[in-house]
Amino acid sequence: MRKLRVKIFLYGASEVIRYAVCRKKRRRIFAAMEFKMNINEIKDQICDICHKMWQLGWVAANDGNVSVRLDDGTFLATPTGVSKSFITPDILVRINDKGEVLEAAEGRRPSSEIKMHLKCYSERPDVGAVLHAHPPTATGYAVANKALDEYTMIESVIAIGSVPVTPYGTPSTDEVPEAIAPYLQEHDVMLLQNHGALTVGADLITAYYRMETLELFAKISLTAHLLGGAQEISRENIDRLCNMRAQYGVTGKHPGYKKYNK
Repeated sequence: MRKLRVKIFLYGASEVIRYAVCRKKRRRIFAAMEFKMNINEIKDQICDICHKMWQLGWVAANDGNVSVRLDDGTFLATPTGVSKSFITPDILVRINDKGEVLEAAEGRRPSSEIKMHLKCYSERPDVGAVLHAHPPTATGYAVANKALDEYTMIESVIAIGSVPVTPYGTPSTDEVPEAIAPYLQEHDVMLLQNHGALTVGADLITAYYRMETLELFAKISLTAHLLGGAQEISRENIDRLCNMRAQYGVTGKHPGYKKYNK
């Protein structure tokens, strides 16, 4: 308060007010510039992840979709009808929490699976990114309606735990969001029956890593079964590994020890 009186005495009340208003405007401008920079960085990251998905053979044609929650509560999403190999920053779509388009290039709409993404965000405030793809081996398990629920790999036990197969849902309808909803409170990774895989994360890189972990674990599991069956880790060591998540700073949800296959 004393400093304010001194400024008014030295410069006059009108000058102090004008300075305060300009300072407030500058803060708003800087905040807008920072938000714009963050969006551009996130757009580049989305494109990089999309290209990786295509290069790894997780998607074909127009398969797969990616979204990220922004600091202002809106979302960036990949557009419908575009191969992930052709995704560029200028064609990404910004939407609100109802799926309504806020910013988009002419003729661009968000992925038809956006309802599934928005369900993840509404059910899980900790989720900052959602990734959907069709990694071949993991999707093979989804098509066979077989959960990846064996606790056989140390890394997958810590990172994702068991992976359920969610009930069948017709793409782009409310059936898919409704099918995944019961699993979101315990799982960051899911197989979608006859469809593909879904991962969520605090950020896009985490969601991407979880998809990598899922596909590698599916490959290893399939190989182990071809060799006569996988050897599961003891329950005591499974619990120890699950408790190490905090030590490693692993975010998100984990089902603990949970089986789905009969």
